[in-house]
Amino acid sequence: MDCVFCAIVAGEVPSHRVFEDETVVAFLDARPLFPGHALVVPRRHSETLGDLPGAEVGPFFLRVQRIAGAVERGMGAAGSFVAANNRISQSVPHFHVHVVPRNPKDGLRGFFWPRGRYADGAEAEATAARVRAALED
Repeated sequence: MDCVFCAIVAGEVPSHRVFEDETVVAFLDARPLFPGHALVVPRRHSETLGDLPGAEVGPFFLRVQRIAGAVERGMGAAGSFVAANNRISQSVPHFHVHVVPRNPKDGLRGFFWPRGRYADGAEAEATAARVRAALED
């Protein structure tokens, strides 16, 4: 396997680590949106959130929560943007969460893509029904 994040976890590729334990490694993004932009990766290679074993999801996100607070405090930020891509726009096929410090008027506008609306309540309800049905699969 040729995974740059696995190589970072193993210490084979240099990184600016901000946290590590038996569950995760967190390090600064090499191409940050803002200084302090960190990536949190599970030590075990999992390509997507769905591939992360269920027992590891809670501990993983507890670390994300802790790192988000540290990024905000450490960078003097008013808040943070916490996000993960799952396959689409996932530049490295190793699940990771971005923790980006945010401040009012920092130049980012909400999400980074155009947003829309449902045509009406019926379309929204039909969409919700599709998701609910998929939860039963």
